[in-house]
Amino acid sequence: MADLLRLEHVSKTFSPGTVHEKKAVEDLSLALAKGDFVTVIGSNGAGKSTLFGAIAGSFFPDGGKILLDGEDITFLPEYRRSRQIGRLFQDPLKGTAPHMTIQENLALAYLRAAGRRSPLGIVGQKERVFFRERLAALGLGLEDRMENPVGLLSGGQRQALTLLMATLVTPKLLLLDEHTAALDPATAEKVQTLTKEIAAERGITCMMITHNISAALELGNRTLMMDRGRIVLEFAGAERAGMSVPRLLELFKEKVSRELDNDRMLL
Repeated sequence: MADLLRLEHVSKTFSPGTVHEKKAVEDLSLALAKGDFVTVIGSNGAGKSTLFGAIAGSFFPDGGKILLDGEDITFLPEYRRSRQIGRLFQDPLKGTAPHMTIQENLALAYLRAAGRRSPLGIVGQKERVFFRERLAALGLGLEDRMENPVGLLSGGQRQALTLLMATLVTPKLLLLDEHTAALDPATAEKVQTLTKEIAAERGITCMMITHNISAALELGNRTLMMDRGRIVLEFAGAERAGMSVPRLLELFKEKVSRELDNDRMLL
């Protein structure tokens, strides 16, 4: 079976040749099969978000190649990739327009992902019924607030809405950059459950950055650990099922000759 996503020797250095030079991703290769749900862990500065940025097209890599479903997208503009790649960020304020209504936000996301154009994001009755059905499936009562500005929603409601916007038209790949980290535990669990349900229902290939090692080993079917721009550990199958946090930390120390120094990940 062909890979859904393939990265071949991808590298990215920011501010090269200056005192601020930072090798964010270095000679990184990775392949995801269709339907994979991969969790990504690593300390601050390990290169996790840079990896996502390279895949999403936030910048072009200095070297290497990125292929999505067999198509070379290495130098494809971000706005064109957004039709095939959904992305959620840690900040619930990103990804929505607060002064526009829930319906208007959904309309813009739907039209963009579908590759359609419409003045002012105007959609018909069929689309409005579709939006209402999708909102109702979230179980947050947002289907009765479609004319309300998004700025009136709580952080959890906005993140659930952003998740819905990213998957209204099923993307080939969904990038989740600590998308529950800014939410309270109960709301985070709700959004995480919605994420798993939507991904499973649509067969969406996902990559999810998380600071929670235990969650990384429980969610999805593969776990990657990054350090200094490289993938240093990878677990799947029986090895992953039997992996504990202490054992993972031992393996990390063996691999990179130092202990993990990120307190946030160890809590």
